[in-house]
Amino acid sequence: YVDGKLQDEPYVSQKDKGSSDIEYPYKVPDNSFFVLGDNRSTSVDSRNSLIGCVEGEEIVGKVFFAVWPLYDFGFIH
Repeated sequence: YVDGKLQDEPYVSQKDKGSSDIEYPYKVPDNSFFVLGDNRSTSVDSRNSLIGCVEGEEIVGKVFFAVWPLYDFGFIH
């Protein structure tokens, strides 16, 4: 869920919490991003308290082209 709205993620085959040691529901701090790996069952990402959220000023790049999933192949708006 993002802002209380269920997200459509057809590219995620296993919809489990994977390895997580944070308490849910979880509130993302202001100016931070909760990042998830694409292999949810084995990714070490924001669900791990050692990684946590990424602060906005730590993001230095921008995605402009997607290659997966194939039906969304192309430039990102």
